[in-house]
Amino acid sequence: MADEVEQRLKTYEGRPAAVSGTGKDPVNAPMIRHWCEAMGDTNPAYSGPDAIAPPTMLQAWTMGGLSGHTGRSSAFDELLTLLDEAGCTSVVATDCEQEYIRPLRPGDEITFDAVIESVSPRKTTKLGTGHFVTTRMDIRVGPDLAGTHRFRILKYAPARQRQPDQAPRRPRPVINRDNAGFWEGVREHRLLIQRCTACGTLRHPWLPGCNTCGHPEWDTVEASGNGTVHSYVVMHHPPFPAFDPPYAVGLIELTEGVRMISNVTGVPYDKVRIGMPVRLEFREYDEELVLPVFRAEEGLYGKGSHEEGSHAHR
Repeated sequence: MADEVEQRLKTYEGRPAAVSGTGKDPVNAPMIRHWCEAMGDTNPAYSGPDAIAPPTMLQAWTMGGLSGHTGRSSAFDELLTLLDEAGCTSVVATDCEQEYIRPLRPGDEITFDAVIESVSPRKTTKLGTGHFVTTRMDIRVGPDLAGTHRFRILKYAPARQRQPDQAPRRPRPVINRDNAGFWEGVREHRLLIQRCTACGTLRHPWLPGCNTCGHPEWDTVEASGNGTVHSYVVMHHPPFPAFDPPYAVGLIELTEGVRMISNVTGVPYDKVRIGMPVRLEFREYDEELVLPVFRAEEGLYGKGSHEEGSHAHR
C-alpha cells in the first residue's frame, strides 16, 4: 500500500501548480521602504532614483493576498488531498531557496509560473513520518527570468507524544530587582502595591520610579483583595504544557484603582463577565510557585455587564 501511494505521489512531479500568474502590483517604492524599515536594512541601493528592490523580496511580489491568484492549477491541492488520505494531515514549512538572476526595479511588472518539482520518499522525522514536497516558482519580467524561488514543506502524520512521567511545571515568573518585593509578598500571601512617597500615586506593575512625578522613592500598601473584571480574554489556543485551555484571563481592577492581569477562577470560562466582582486568593501550584488569582464572587455568575466588543476570545 505504501509503495502504491508513493507511486501516485511521484506522478505529480513536474505538474504545474500555477500558470501565468501575475503580480498584484508592480514592484514599487512604498513596499520596498516598508520592507527595509521592518528589516532594519539601510542599504542605499534600495532608495533613490536608481533604486532596486532587495533581492530577498522576490517572493513578496508574487503573493496573492486574501483574494488569491488566478491561474492556480488543481494539481497541488490534489497532491495535498492524497497526502491527507495517506494519514499525513499535518504540515510544516521547512525551508526555501532563492536564486537571483537580475535585480527588480520600481515599475517592473512580474509574472510567474510554479511547478511541483519533487515529492520525496516517505521520511521519518522528529515531528512524524511523511513526505517533503518542493515547489519551484520562476519569476519573470517580460520574457526575462528574474529569479527562482523553491519552497519546501513536510506533510506528515504526527508522531505520538510520549506521556511525561510527571505533569509539566507551570512557568516561573521572571523576578528582578524591580519586582522582587512584589513576589516576596505573594509568597507570604500578600498582594503589595507600590506607592510613590512623593505624590502618593499607586502603581502596578512595579516600576523603579513613579510614572506620574518621576520620584524614585516608594513604599507599599497591601491590597484589600477586592476587585472587578475590567476586561478579559478566553484562551483557546495554543495549548502550553501545564495549562488546560479554555480558561479565562482577566484584567482586574482592584478597589485601590490599579489593574493587574491574572486568571479568573470559580466560574466556567464562558460565564466570566465584565463588571463581575472578584476576590483575591493565592494558589499554590507546586512546592515553589504561588500565584495570585481572582475568584468570582459566589452567586454572581449571571451578573455584571456584558459589553459588546470589550472582551475577546482567542
